Amino acid sequence: MKIDKIEILSRTNFFDTISKTSLNALADICLLKNIEKKKHLFYEGERGLSIYILVSGSIQLYKNSSDGKEIVIKVVKPGELFGEVILFEQDKYPVSAIALKSSVLFQIYGNQFTLLLKHDDFCRDFFGSLMKKMRYLTERIKYITSADVEERFISFLEEHYGRGEKIVPNISKKDIAASIGTTPETFSRLLNK
Repeated sequence: MKIDKIEILSRTNFFDTISKTSLNALADICLLKNIEKKKHLFYEGERGLSIYILVSGSIQLYKNSSDGKEIVIKVVKPGELFGEVILFEQDKYPVSAIALKSSVLFQIYGNQFTLLLKHDDFCRDFFGSLMKKMRYLTERIKYITSADVEERFISFLEEHYGRGEKIVPNISKKDIAASIGTTPETFSRLLNK
């Protein structure tokens, strides 16, 4: 299967507005990586060397609470960048990443990406995108704390599968429950309702 890096990068949530020159420079440092379903890409606390862009599939980012429960931070969709915290804030991944289904990613080594940031246009584009992601996370926290489980479930379905008469999710009930910030038991009650 031939993958058009420029086409995919131009549709990502971080690089959809950058110049053609910046896109070409970024494409040159993207490495293709495949990961099988239920395999970890990285673990929380592991030293981070790379950032990633999901090309296809589904990746779940989660943290472990002090009592051993998994707290889902986000289910990454194709076209999303993740792991970028290792570029600026810390050198360890603050979350774990696991494939919910077989996935294809672009892997970008942090040191190579840092070299791209020395170019003013690329730097400006990237930091604008970071601000957009921060706004998303703020809205996500607000949403999880204010919307009820049913609203979160409907929003999840629309975001990941669109609207339709019948939707057949391709991830487990447990993973959906975690993605909408509820327990599998509460989610099962919602489905029965």
